[in-house]
Amino acid sequence: MSQTFSDETHQNLLSRIPHCTGREVSDWLRTVDEGPALFRFEEKVSWLRGEHELSYGHAKAIIHEYDLRRAARHL
Repeated sequence: MSQTFSDETHQNLLSRIPHCTGREVSDWLRTVDEGPALFRFEEKVSWLRGEHELSYGHAKAIIHEYDLRRAARHL
């Protein structure tokens, strides 16, 4: 998984997603969960961008948050 954002930047991006997209982060996480079973991080980011016309930064933050929460469930 590729993350080039600091934790602070990641949280700032997440906090702006509802304002910029009109949807809560939890809605986006559900969309990713119900989306295609893609393996690679960048594939997921590309799918989210193409399917929902998100900026690269927002799509990357959503996928990173999805992966973090998914990993926490399996601990």
